[in-house]
Amino acid sequence: MAAVTRRTAAADQRSDAELIGLATAGDSGAFEVIYRRHAERVFGLLTRMLGPDIEREDLLQETFVRLHAALPRFRGDCTVSTLAYRIATRVVIDHWRRRPARMAPELDFEHEIAPDLSPAEHADRRESIARAVTLLNKLKPKLRVAFVLREVMDLPHDEVARIVEAHPAAARMRVALAKRTLAALASKEDRR
Repeated sequence: MAAVTRRTAAADQRSDAELIGLATAGDSGAFEVIYRRHAERVFGLLTRMLGPDIEREDLLQETFVRLHAALPRFRGDCTVSTLAYRIATRVVIDHWRRRPARMAPELDFEHEIAPDLSPAEHADRRESIARAVTLLNKLKPKLRVAFVLREVMDLPHDEVARIVEAHPAAARMRVALAKRTLAALASKEDRR
């Protein structure tokens, strides 16, 4: 057991590039390190894209299955985290396309709301999350992805562009259009 722990600790010190080389050579332990290193951030991205959708865990697994399959073709033109985010955004878009437009996602709010809130605060927080998810669901997938990456996750425009595989100006335009669309949707909803 100590030898395994030491090997895992040593692998944790390796760069992502070294781990990719080992993983593509068949070292499953190297891919486990990549997973542990990036899974939490990818899950955060999925949560921000989907809200508290109960399918996030499945989509996290799908993301890493696709990442594992993509490693032999990885040329190192971006970081592993950028590649993982890029794959996760594709997984999310595929998920949205599989779900009929009229079908609302099943949301699990309990893990997203602090347990120490009063019942009134809990209800307000739940309503706020539901409203945000509803408004975001009305955006076209490319706009929603760019908006969440830039405005929710606060990634720089250049990183957003790399993740969505667009020119930086196109990524900026998507974010701006998403903001205008969300503002119009929120205003329309407030007038009801």
